[in-house]
Amino acid sequence: MANNGVAVFNNSRQISLVGVASVVGLVALSAFAVAAGAEKVLVIAWVAFAAMALGAWLGANADSTSPHRLVWGYGLASGAMITSAAMFLVPQAMGLGAAAGTPRIGGIGIALGVVAGYGTHTIGHRLTHLDTGIDTTTAAISAHALSAGLIIGLVYASMPSLGVLLGLAIVSHKGPAGYAAARRLARNGKSTTGLLLPAAGVGLTAIPMALLPVPEAPAVNAVVFGFAAGIFLHVAMDFLPNCEAGSEIDEACSLHEHSHDLLDELRTHGVGSTVIGAVLVVAAWVLI
Repeated sequence: MANNGVAVFNNSRQISLVGVASVVGLVALSAFAVAAGAEKVLVIAWVAFAAMALGAWLGANADSTSPHRLVWGYGLASGAMITSAAMFLVPQAMGLGAAAGTPRIGGIGIALGVVAGYGTHTIGHRLTHLDTGIDTTTAAISAHALSAGLIIGLVYASMPSLGVLLGLAIVSHKGPAGYAAARRLARNGKSTTGLLLPAAGVGLTAIPMALLPVPEAPAVNAVVFGFAAGIFLHVAMDFLPNCEAGSEIDEACSLHEHSHDLLDELRTHGVGSTVIGAVLVVAAWVLI
């Protein structure tokens, strides 16, 4: 939309006070992160914010939903997340389990993470059918962002030697998620400024968690890293481009002519984008 030729963030004049307060809170917490030397989590928090805010701005101001853009955004992000979790979190979980004398405890953490991710996603989807007076799209994506921030902060507190690449890959889905959520809100005539909350959500929980003391017991940390790996693997697999009937991408295709042929074409794009997302993480790890 436009206002005197200038694009605005949302499709209505309504401004979310919760969204604005979230940004103020992130700025305040950033000062604590700088003072405590938690620069890695700080960078991840602001990249997550910028990615989702930019994605939401693009989605709110787009004239139509581009299925190709959705597929490539989801594919690149999911490929990067799966590879990052497999490369950085799974080995840490298994290594810490071995140090504790029980290598399988890391695997237990991974299983718990996958099951917990599935359970919270499923129950959360059911809650969206309840009339709570809160926009369900914003509420669901906010809950996801806040919980992801808790895990990211805990992981970096447990192993501060981890590089920034892991965190950046984990939050790489924020851009396409913000775009898709904003398009959905805009089509329903709702304000998108509420998405400032999930945009800031990673930092709002990751920074405090990164500053808390954590136990140095290898067995505990093995479960923590395994759980984080399981959660992020679930999220990554949930973001794999779904080009089947009834999916969000199918809904976007239905707005175009020859939608069935387009959906078939997008399946190839989905595989290609996921592979490229994975390769980019490996290349970055080799070069950095």
